[in-house]
Order: sequence, then C-alpha cells, then structure tokens
Amino acid sequence: MAAAKQVIPSEEPLSPFSRLFSMPGQDCFNIITIGCKTGGNAQAIVEGLKNTLINHPRFSSILETGLGEHKVKAKWIPTKVKVEDHVIVPDIDPNIENPDQFLEDYTTNMALSPMDKSKPLWEFHLLQLKTSYAGSVAVARFHHSLGDGMSLMSLLLACTRKTCDLEALPTFVVPKKSNSRHICWSLIAWFWFIVKLLFHTCVEAFKSMVIVCFARDNATPLKGKSGATISVNKFIHRIFSLDDVKVVKNAMNTTVNDVLLGVVQAGLSQYLSERFDLNKTSKSRKFLDKNSIYGVVFFNLRPNRNIEDLAKMMEKGSKSRWGNSIGYVLFPLWIRLEEDTLEYIRRAKTTMDRKKLSLEPIFSFALLKFTMKALGLKALKNLVNSIFSRTSVIFTNVVGPDEEISFFGHEISYIAASSCGVPQGLTIHIQSYVKKVIINLAVDLNVIPDPHHLCDLIIDSLHSMKSAVVERGSCKLEV
Repeated sequence: MAAAKQVIPSEEPLSPFSRLFSMPGQDCFNIITIGCKTGGNAQAIVEGLKNTLINHPRFSSILETGLGEHKVKAKWIPTKVKVEDHVIVPDIDPNIENPDQFLEDYTTNMALSPMDKSKPLWEFHLLQLKTSYAGSVAVARFHHSLGDGMSLMSLLLACTRKTCDLEALPTFVVPKKSNSRHICWSLIAWFWFIVKLLFHTCVEAFKSMVIVCFARDNATPLKGKSGATISVNKFIHRIFSLDDVKVVKNAMNTTVNDVLLGVVQAGLSQYLSERFDLNKTSKSRKFLDKNSIYGVVFFNLRPNRNIEDLAKMMEKGSKSRWGNSIGYVLFPLWIRLEEDTLEYIRRAKTTMDRKKLSLEPIFSFALLKFTMKALGLKALKNLVNSIFSRTSVIFTNVVGPDEEISFFGHEISYIAASSCGVPQGLTIHIQSYVKKVIINLAVDLNVIPDPHHLCDLIIDSLHSMKSAVVERGSCKLEV
C-alpha cells in the first residue's frame, strides 16, 4: 500500500472531557495490548500507521492545555507527525526467563511513565517477546484526551482487516432483534415501555445522586487504607473460553454481559472472604451482608461502532463522530457467600435489567457536561473524584471481532484493553475476540496485592457455574 500524504487539519478547541483529562494530576491513559501470532515487523506497522492513524485529526495534533504561564485557549494544534518517533522497539533478550512477567512489568512501567506533550499523545511499543499467548506483542498507549476507550478501540480495529479477506473490515456479533408484533400490541408494548423507562430513570438517577453526594463504600480490602492515595501500578491479563460463557448464558437465558458480571461478583465474594480470613460461616455471611460495595459500569452512548466511517475518515479525511461519549451507571455489587453459584448471575441480570431500562447512562453523561459548562473545570474534577471515591471497582465489557483479524500483516492472537489514571484500586476490563474472552485487571498492589489469585478465583467461578448448569442438564448445545 503506497504511503498516503498526511492531511493537516485546522486547529480545534478541546472538548470538556479532553480538558479534564489533560489537567495536572488527571492524566489518564488507555493501554491496549495486541498479541500477535508471529514475530513483529516494525517497518510494516510504521507504514500502516502512516496510511491510517495519523490521518485522524487528534492523532496528528499537539495538545495545548492553556494551563502554562501564557494563558491561551485550550486547543488541538495540527502538526507534522514522524511516525517512527511513535513506534518504539526495545531491545529484549530473546531468552528471557519469564516473558509473561516481563510483559506485565513492561506494560505497568509504560502506563505509569509521563508522555511527551510536545508530540501527539500516542505511541506503539513492539515487543519481540514470545509469551504464553502470543509470538510477539504490540502495546499501544493513548492519552485519554484523545477519546474514550471505546472510541479508541474502534479506531484501532478500523486499522485491521480480516485474515480471510485482507480488504474487509472486522465484523461483530449483531444482537438479535425481537420478532415483529401486531400493531395494536406493539402500541401497547411501546406505551408500557415508556412508562417503565420513565419510572426506572427517575429511581436510578435519584439513587445515583444519593450515592455520589452522600454514600460511601464501607471499609473493605478494595478501598485500601483510609487516607491512602490509590493509583494503578500493576496490569495482568488472562484468557478463557467464550464458549464456556455462552453455555452458562444459554442455560440461564441471560446475556453474556450478565454472566460476566455474575462471574466477577462470585470471584470478588470469594476473594473478600479469603482476605478477611473467613470461611462460609454465619459470621462471615453477616460481615459481607452489611458491606455495600458499588462498581462503575461504563456504557457506550454511540448508536454503533462506526468502523466503516472511521476507516473512511483515515483513508479520505472525511468526518466521523468522535470524542469522549460514554455514560456510566453505579452498580451495587452482590458480594455474598452463596451456596448456589448461579445466584450471582441472577442478581446481576436483575440489577442490569433495571439499569438498561433507564436513561441513567445518558443522565450521568449529561450531568458531567452540565457541571462543566455551568460550574467549570474544577467542579467537574471534584465530581469525578467524588464518583470514584464512593465506588470500589470499574467494570467494562467490550464486544470484539467474531472473526480473526490482522494488524498490518500481523495475525492477531488476542486483544487486551485497560486504563490507568483514575483513583480506583481495581479496574476490570473484559474484551472478547473470536472464541476467546480476555480479562484484564488493573490494580493498585497496595489494595490488591495478589491480582493473579483474584483472576484465578474469577475464572474458577465461571467453571463452577458451567459445571452447575451441566449437572442440572439445563445447558443448550448451541454456543
């Protein structure tokens, strides 16, 4: 593919959320690890990025925060990009003793290092490192001011192509639509849906405001010591079977997201009971029962992924909706020691069904924008810090391609996404890819000193749930 001439866009003002994430002490990064089946070719990645990523205005602009000595309006300033400066190939011993541990340490150090703001705020690190899951690894780091995690993931996937058709963009599983009904019943159902939507929106939005303004998670190992500064300083990831998740999903008549939330709740419940050195006794049950632990679950507010639009924008310089456009809900985690492991999924489904049948994600996004416009950047920063100080876990789940893809000639084995920069001791990102599920934990080791064990407990909970539905003979064969 011939190198395309870089399009130099005009100056662009910073969005409210870009300004928030560019404030001192608020630097947030999205970290995306791409496992490749073969060794990495740095030149192929450089040439590929020249034809795609740098044609996006944000990736060919310098961030002017307006916070220096010379007060100027915060904006994106277009610049000429030398892609070679953004693709880093460290010298790694091919006979390194523990490559998986090296990758964890390298990703952690990379995430915690400051970015040079005299250049566009993105970079790729190509590690010629054979791990348990890949023949080589590319680690991308994007500053959160460039866009939210889901936008950045979509943009990155727009740079990939199917391995079976090198001209075709990735495809994703499309949710099945319900069967059409008689028009009369459709009108009745529509009216009842509106009534429930308004009711649940009022209830969930009110509960969210009460939690943000007044409530606080009780002292648990997930919150760390009182007064301690919490920051992510360790990244780990594991891979398990998507088919196992679908077996449980079909048996329980839920969604994949419900199962994953249930699995996380089960793993956290077991982890907390062990951290408190408790067994399944009435004493431990009472302790866990009285602790209210909330998580933040993020929602993508865009109607679709816009993969085709993003690909065209990078190819032809056309327009596409961009920026930070995500909402959140505050999710009460069911942290209990249950004899029936499937109860965690039932609880997750009940709670998430209420959240989905409300406009809480849109309300939360509107609240952040209103705070910024009406009260200013400092008030927005205080609100965001208040949200994270009253919760213990961040959870995201992203649906990935359902067919194998390649990244500039590199067949991809897995994709693991994460983020850092928010004051939270545990962030759980889950990404699907073909028939795999990749779980990525970003933790503060002062809060979660044994993240590998927590990850084991979460995956073991899935296996227990699968065994439970198989024993009951309720699982469906199709996955």
